[in-house]
Amino acid sequence: MNLPNKLSITRMALIPVMVALMYPNNLICNLLSAAVFGAAAFTDYLDGHIARKEGIVTDFGKFIDPVADKLLNLSAMIMLIHLGLMPAWMVIVILARELCVDGLRMVAVGNGKVIAAGQLGKIKTVSQIVLVLWLMLFRLPVSGNVISLVLALWVVGITLWSGVEYFVKNGAFLKNSK
Repeated sequence: MNLPNKLSITRMALIPVMVALMYPNNLICNLLSAAVFGAAAFTDYLDGHIARKEGIVTDFGKFIDPVADKLLNLSAMIMLIHLGLMPAWMVIVILARELCVDGLRMVAVGNGKVIAAGQLGKIKTVSQIVLVLWLMLFRLPVSGNVISLVLALWVVGITLWSGVEYFVKNGAFLKNSK
């Protein structure tokens, strides 16, 4: 297994650590959970950078990288619901988009094609990371803070927009599926 793929696996392995650190909800654990989340999120940039620079982009990497991103971001968001910092409906909208896009990816794989993430998908991921870090560090709930609300609405909007774009660009796989 190449280094970028190991970094994606590492990102997934850090999720239980982050979740465990979010439960106590005290200053030290809040900072540590944000640091673990930030380090895990940084591996997303790092694995893609290394894969492209070294020319070691693989089908497994194209598959596992977005899965690791979604698991990390959604795990953090679910914990933010638990902590009362993010409304469940927003996470449900984000989760629905992710499941729909993954379903399309599975259909494409069934037809022998791996679909890599597009530019809007990357912006969506970075936006989600920024929102999660903001909420983890400052503990300002979406329902009670203008900056948190604006960030959260941006994330929901860009998440939906990137999902629509994904289907517009790749929807032919649904028409041509076996």
